[in-house]
Amino acid sequence: MTNLKEFMALEMPKIEEVMLDLVEKIQAPAILKEAMSYSLKAGGKRVRPLFVLAVLDHFGKNHANGYVVGSAVEMIHTYSLIHDDLPSMDNDDYRRGKLTNHKVYGEAYATLAGDALNTLPFGIIARMTDLTAEQKVTLIELLSVAAGAEGMVGGQVLDIDGETRQLTLDELVNVHVNKTGAILRFSIESGAVLAGASDEERAILRDYAYHIGLAFQIKDDILDIEGTTEELGKTAGKDVASDKSTYPALLTLDGAKEKLDIHYKGALTALGKLPSDSTLLEELATYIVKRNK
Repeated sequence: MTNLKEFMALEMPKIEEVMLDLVEKIQAPAILKEAMSYSLKAGGKRVRPLFVLAVLDHFGKNHANGYVVGSAVEMIHTYSLIHDDLPSMDNDDYRRGKLTNHKVYGEAYATLAGDALNTLPFGIIARMTDLTAEQKVTLIELLSVAAGAEGMVGGQVLDIDGETRQLTLDELVNVHVNKTGAILRFSIESGAVLAGASDEERAILRDYAYHIGLAFQIKDDILDIEGTTEELGKTAGKDVASDKSTYPALLTLDGAKEKLDIHYKGALTALGKLPSDSTLLEELATYIVKRNK
C-alpha cells in the first residue's frame, strides 16, 4: 500500500501538469493566461486535489478524472487567494513566499485572472468526456454551492462582518465551515461522486470533511501565532495584529490545540465507519493537523 509521502510524490507532478495544461489550452489573451498561471505556479500544498485522488484511491478507481476535477477545485482555491490578497480585501504583498498577483500584474489584471480561474472550472467539468451527464451536473452543482454564496463566498462575507466585533465560537465555526470547509468538502465528496460511492458512503465522507475543514482552519490560526513569515510564505501574526476573531483568541492557544485534536479524532471516527481500509485518508488528516505551514 502506498503511504502519503509516496502518494504525494507520485501525484503532485501529475496535478501540476494537468492543471497548467488546462489553462494553456484555452483561447484567451496571453497576459491573462500568464497571470492565471503565475498564481497556479506559486506552489501550495495541493491538499484539495490530493483529497479528490485519495478518495478515488480508497475506492480503487482510476485517477484520470481526479486530475481534472482536482485541477478545477485548485483553480477555484487559487482565484480566492488572488482576490483575498487584493488591497480591498486583506491587502497582502506576499503569498507562498512570492509577490501576490496584483503586485506583479496590477489590480485590474489580478482581479480578472481571479475571475477567469473562478469560471473556467465549470466549463472544464462540463467538457469531461468520461463522465455521465448526471455526474457532471452533480459536480457542477456541488462546486457552485461550495464556491459561492452558500459556501466560500458567504463565509468570506461573514468573516469580513466579524472583523468589527468579537465573534462567538458558534459564529466562528459558521464562518469557517463555509469559508474554508466548503471547498474541502467538495474535494472529498467529488472524489466520491467520481468513484460512484453510495449515498451512505458520501454522507460518511461529508462528516469526515466537516472535521477536516475545521481542523485545517484551527491549524492555520495556530500557525499564525507560532509560525514565521518565512515558514508560512505570508505575513505571520496578522490575525493578532488586527485583533481578528480566531480560535486561539476565543479559546486560548492551548484551547485551540485541544479543539484541533477533537476535530482530528472526529475525522478519524468518521473514516472508521467506511467498510474498507482508509489509511491514506487517515494520513491526510494527520498531515493537516501536523503541518508547519
